[in-house]
Amino acid sequence: MIKQIDLTGNEIDIYEQKHMGGHLVSEHYHQTHQLLFVLEGEGAIRLDGTVQPLTVDDTALIVPFSVHSVMSDSRLTLLVLAFDAEALDLDLRTELLTVYFPASCLTRPGLFVASELRQLLRKMLFEQSREHSPLVRLSLKVQLSQLLLLLVRSTGTEAAGAGAYSSSSSNKLRAEKIRGYIDSKYFDPLTAGDIASRLGISTRHVNTIFKERYDMTPMQYLAEVRIRVAQKLLAETGKDIISICFEVGYDSVSTFYRSFKAVTKLSPKSYRELNAQVQGE
Repeated sequence: MIKQIDLTGNEIDIYEQKHMGGHLVSEHYHQTHQLLFVLEGEGAIRLDGTVQPLTVDDTALIVPFSVHSVMSDSRLTLLVLAFDAEALDLDLRTELLTVYFPASCLTRPGLFVASELRQLLRKMLFEQSREHSPLVRLSLKVQLSQLLLLLVRSTGTEAAGAGAYSSSSSNKLRAEKIRGYIDSKYFDPLTAGDIASRLGISTRHVNTIFKERYDMTPMQYLAEVRIRVAQKLLAETGKDIISICFEVGYDSVSTFYRSFKAVTKLSPKSYRELNAQVQGE
């Protein structure tokens, strides 16, 4: 059974869908893409004949003409993002949507990825609430592209961590996930508090489990990662120091200089000059 979704002139629509306990949405399909993100509750989804459980943060990408149905065990609240493939630029349609999402799929993102998904969906809800304009439509398209890229990347090492933050997870695994998150987000304005809020634990606990595993705090590790990248840029490129400072995540040049000297015992300028002398010998 086909269910029409009217995207005329809009191409992207995001809305809430609530299901009470025991509610069944019979099998149907759409002519557009749909992304279902579980905000609360539990249930199940049937995708092309296969039934899989649904819980908070689970994300289903449903392609056009894919038969599906949703069942709720308790109150189940979904955020539905419906979009026409034409909303994406041609290269994104052919190199992202077609290649990575040829069929409907269900992903269970780890906590860090789920937090980013929620933030992108919030931004899209905000944009949609504004007065419609070409700029609003463009913003929605950009955020949709970012969301799909995040989903693609989460199917790699991050996807392997789905469920890794349950109560039975070891502190070692938590520490490894924190390290992986810092490695991929070192250029963002990260704090231990940010990481703790994403994990749902205290900042003190984040510092403790990370230090037990790596003998340093997350913020000390963040500084080391940033400085290692900065060293590579100083040695291999002619970029200005202020540009490198910005690229690796520092807003203040003085803070960058202090961090760099604390790790390398040299200033960025001295490090570049010394490296040039060594290469010239």
